[in-house]
This record gives sequence, C-alpha cells and structure tokens, in this order.
Amino acid sequence: MKLSTKKQDYKVIRYAKIILSDWRLYALVLPIILWYIVYAYKPMGGLLIAFKNFQPNLGVMDSDFVGLSNFITLMQGAYAEQFWSAFRNTFLISLYGLIFGFPIPIIAALLFSEIGNATFRRVMQTITYLPHFLSEVTITGLVLTLVYNGEVNTGVIAHFLMSIGAIPEGTQIIQQAAFFRPLYQITGIWKETGYSSIVYFAAIMSISPTLYEALKVDGGNKFQEIRFVTFPGMAPTLVIMIILRIGNILSVGYERIILLYNGNTYSTADVISSFVYRIGLEQGNQSLGSAADMFNALIGFALVMGANYISRQVSETSLW
Repeated sequence: MKLSTKKQDYKVIRYAKIILSDWRLYALVLPIILWYIVYAYKPMGGLLIAFKNFQPNLGVMDSDFVGLSNFITLMQGAYAEQFWSAFRNTFLISLYGLIFGFPIPIIAALLFSEIGNATFRRVMQTITYLPHFLSEVTITGLVLTLVYNGEVNTGVIAHFLMSIGAIPEGTQIIQQAAFFRPLYQITGIWKETGYSSIVYFAAIMSISPTLYEALKVDGGNKFQEIRFVTFPGMAPTLVIMIILRIGNILSVGYERIILLYNGNTYSTADVISSFVYRIGLEQGNQSLGSAADMFNALIGFALVMGANYISRQVSETSLW
C-alpha cells in the first residue's frame, strides 16, 4: 500500500516538473481550454432539455423527465411535417453547397497561384477575402438590394435576368420559393470563396517547385501540372476539408436563412436551425427545439465518423 502511494506521489511530482519546465506553453493553452469548457462542454448540460418537459420557472433539473417523448412528437406528432421538411431542406442546401460551393475556393486558389505579380495577387486576394468579414446582415442587405426592393424588382441583377429572358417580366425573386436555394448558394459562394481559398492556396504553395520543374523537363503542360503535381500535393488537405464539410452537412446557420426567407419561401428555405429558432424561441417550446437540434447533431456526428472511416480505408489521410 505504501509502495503504491509512493508511486503515485512520484508520478505527481514528475508531471508537476514537466508542467513547470514548460509553464509558458501551458499558460498559452489555458485560455483555449477555458473557452472550450465554458462555451463547448458546459452547454452540453442543456441537452437534458430534449428529454424533459422543460418549464423555465422550474429549471432543467426540476422539470419532469419524459424520455424520448419529445423526439416522438417531433418525428410523428403535430410538428412532424414541418420537421421533416426542414430536415430535407437542410440536407439539400448543404448538398448543393458541397457540390457547387466546395470546388470554387479550390479553383480560386489555383488561379491565385498562377498570378506571377505578387502585388496584384495580394490585391486580388484581399478583394475576395473582404466579403467574409462583412456581417450576414450587411451581405443579405446587399443581396436584397440587388435582386429586390419593395413591391417590384428594381435590383440590377433582377433587371438583367429579365432583360435576357432568364426570368419572366415582373417576377419577384425573393418571393419565389424556387429561387431561394440558388440565391442562398450564390450568396454563400460570394461571401466565403476568397477566405476558404486560403487553406488551399497554402497547400499549393507548400508543394516543392522541383516537381513542377521535373514535369516541365518531361514536356508537361499546365493542365498536366495541375493533374499530376498540384492535385496530388493538395490531396491530404482536400480529404480533411471534405470530411469536415460532410460532418457539417446538416449545419446550416439560421442567420442568413432568417434574413432571406419569408412566408412564401418556407417550403424550400426552412432548415433545422430556423425550425429550432421558431419552435424553441418564438413559440417557447424549448424541449422540442432541443430535441430537433440534438437529432441534427447526432446525424452530423454519424456522417463525420462514416466519412473518416471511408477515407481511412481508401487512403492514408484521415482526421484520426
């Protein structure tokens, strides 16, 4: 018993010495750990609301436990049609973002890497980064100004589309459910392309120039450079980013959705996050809202686990 205690004391002393020897590094990491504790792990206690008939005056712990009743009500009860419609819209919007939005930052990074003038390249990168730092309110305000204003289309884009016959005369784009998803995707691509290209541009810049020189000696052209040197060099980064994107395929933020949608576009615009906002906050049913959000998070967790497993089986790159 005394020997075991001595071993434990020795381990404590050894770990204490390690920490003290590198205390500056641990001091730098401490704010990050505290942030995760306060903003990531502490809120997990709120998941209990999904299994309770939450009453704000009683609090989480004293509210009645109802088991899976909220999930059953959500999927088969009065809110089932709204929930499954929001789930479908969330998946489709994210899928379209993956298909159309994911390749564009890669293309932008390739174009940036081909610009020989460093000053011109930095200027172009800065211009494309700028929309990322604008708030969603500002971005959606600009979009609404361009496509819609008041009772008639007065936006530049709306006039252009009508002038070339892409849309019928007098069509109110923002009021049509069929136009919501393309409008949402174009807005997202415009806002995030430049900023998202940073990681791909860094991956391209890390590729050894000798590989390109060797391909040129063998008579390779620019497209062959991209195919046989650039893309293989970017492969680990691309795989990691795809896994992360798949894991977030059901995580569509509510800010842009709420700012762009209206009663006429609910059928294609309402997603899980806006459903949770409407049910949980506007209607005061926090239990159902928490259950919907938890269901969404579990599906996302399963997707990222599956994507990581598949990546590990078919390649040498994975998150873990």
